[in-house]
Amino acid sequence: MSAAFTVSTDDIVLLHEFSPPAPPSPFLKEYLIPIDRDRVSLVFSPKKGRIAFINAIEVVSAPDNLIVDAATGISPQGQFTGVSKYSLEVMHRVNVGGPVIGSANDTLSRAWQTDAKFLKVAAAAQNVSVSTRTVKYPDDGSVTQLIAPSEVYTSAREMADSNTVDQNFNLTWQFGADSAFSYLIRMHFCDIVSKSLNELYFNVFLNGLTGVSSLDLSTATTALAVPYYKDFVINATTIINETITVQVGPTADSGTRSSNAILNGIEVMKMSNSAGSLDGQFAVDGSYHGGSASASLARRIVSGVGLALGAMAMALVAVMFFRWRRRPADWEKTNSFSSWLLPLHMNHSTFMSSNSSSRGSSRNRYGSHKSNGLGKIFSLAEMQEATNNFDEKEVIGVGGFGKVYIGALEDGTKLAIKRGNPSSEQGINEFQTEIQMLSKLRHRHLVSLIGCCDENNEMILVYEYMAKGPLRDHLYGGACHTPLSWKQRLEVCIGAARGLHYLHTGASEGIIHRDVKTTNILLDDNLVAKVADFGLSKAAPSLEQTHVSTAVKGSFGYLDPEYFRRQQLTEKSDVYSFGVVLFEVLCARPALNPALPREQVNLAEWAMQWHRKGQLEKIIDPHLVGTISSASLKKYVEAAEKCLAEHGVDRPSMGDVLWNLEYALQLQEASMGQPSDDPADKSAANIPLESPTRSGDDVYALTDDDSTLMANPLCQGR
Repeated sequence: MSAAFTVSTDDIVLLHEFSPPAPPSPFLKEYLIPIDRDRVSLVFSPKKGRIAFINAIEVVSAPDNLIVDAATGISPQGQFTGVSKYSLEVMHRVNVGGPVIGSANDTLSRAWQTDAKFLKVAAAAQNVSVSTRTVKYPDDGSVTQLIAPSEVYTSAREMADSNTVDQNFNLTWQFGADSAFSYLIRMHFCDIVSKSLNELYFNVFLNGLTGVSSLDLSTATTALAVPYYKDFVINATTIINETITVQVGPTADSGTRSSNAILNGIEVMKMSNSAGSLDGQFAVDGSYHGGSASASLARRIVSGVGLALGAMAMALVAVMFFRWRRRPADWEKTNSFSSWLLPLHMNHSTFMSSNSSSRGSSRNRYGSHKSNGLGKIFSLAEMQEATNNFDEKEVIGVGGFGKVYIGALEDGTKLAIKRGNPSSEQGINEFQTEIQMLSKLRHRHLVSLIGCCDENNEMILVYEYMAKGPLRDHLYGGACHTPLSWKQRLEVCIGAARGLHYLHTGASEGIIHRDVKTTNILLDDNLVAKVADFGLSKAAPSLEQTHVSTAVKGSFGYLDPEYFRRQQLTEKSDVYSFGVVLFEVLCARPALNPALPREQVNLAEWAMQWHRKGQLEKIIDPHLVGTISSASLKKYVEAAEKCLAEHGVDRPSMGDVLWNLEYALQLQEASMGQPSDDPADKSAANIPLESPTRSGDDVYALTDDDSTLMANPLCQGR
């Protein structure tokens, strides 16, 4: 049975009788939708005789000022008000003149693409870029990282020869559009080309009509390198040939000023029409409407619905971002938009036939009770039944907190059940810390807390089950796991880095994990990495502080030496530990192994010794020999080396580490099947393997690791 369905909220049609494209290919949609109630429904309505499906929904709150109410109207020209009441579909989000910006590097998890396929006459434009330290967001808060990340403002396109260019020539970008809808165009500017104020004046055109004449960024921002954006509304009647054209060009009379024009970023958003639809003229109630775009809603959510289609199967991903206006008076003190990140993942597609209910039931999948911020409250009887009365055969991990069991509910849903040891003071403290941390953390790369049980003085936390177990088991955990490829290892490291980056910057207050290691990076069925075990986590220092003074805790081999010496904890302590993880992934051996010769005991020191010799390739995992691009390896090791800097101030942020790992992955993908033509470019494939002697029992040598995850029972034929 094929798929055809309509997707709507209570008031807005997002997709009308949508059918997946053929041949199957990835399909992503993203929306910004106002709501006027305390909850929102996402309704999937299959066409008669067809099916609808969904795999995951993400809900993220967004700031009040993400979309302002007024914009510059184009035909008729003038102020256009009421923008914040419209529902919007994000059609394009472009980092002009710069690289792709992944969702992990955007505070609102947005992705920015390059402008290469939209730019016309590329030879007429040239790229310009500066360091992120150069860009200074305005003090008045009119533009923040929530509007666009600094990476958007650090790159731009300018006229290829700003001194001799024809003043009648403009830099031009073109985007496809539906002429039945009006569009909101957001243009991002940051003067990173001028040497002094009042040098740069230029015009902005949309579909051949003037948007701004002689735009003076100096007047708008009163300083150089200060981000600025401007919104425009293009009426449907001005869209010709299903195209939106955006242009910037020098003013006709520049005088002694530079004949130049710049643009840093573009966002193109479709506006809802009079039917309350973003796809056709049918309203939520099925009635047909026509006319221009209008809306009468009072709140905003940012939402995205994504559809991913495989060759043999299809999947739909819905992503929704919510902004609530009605909040407690102290909401801003205790929360932030990013603390509301709520990924809801399902392991298998949920199919709804045409006679199925399209609205979700209030029945709880995991238990019959809810708890404030802690997911579900399970009864002790449910936990006993799920674990076969806490049978030792069900134990999959042991740590300072207690034991971790694999459990299953009546419907077959697998869970990871962590049972605290009430006699352990460390266990009690870790239990309380995990509750405090996980109750406010939701991210696709953090292990999700499903619920808890505190009946009869029990301390039980229930998590999503990570079927593939800890990363360490895939590196040197025995023969039950197929060795990960280099590409898979990079993807795992990127996922873990995203989780840590979110902890440091995206939570309502920064969080330091304090126990980053390969046993605390777990993998799901699809080898998606998620950071786990927050029992040692601490709140990061405030803006007025440089560090948190605390007793040293963590795992030997991963401990930041500066933290160990000074007992001063910062986010850079996690960065150091992650650097050890990176070398562990590359070399496939423990961070600390007392069974090896003295010079090899500490992985970080040993790896850096070989790196300084220029021979790191000789100690990498034998399974990787001949498979790693030299460029990818160089970028990866560069990131790992910086993480291990002696002083925290010299280490990169997790965001910088993440960027370098993503770059290393791009280099690896670009080189696959394309050997280098440069004879001097020696990759691991060209260097004979001369690994120092390894112990076959490396995995059992971590005697100082305070948390040991046992072998995955799935590998034991259970």
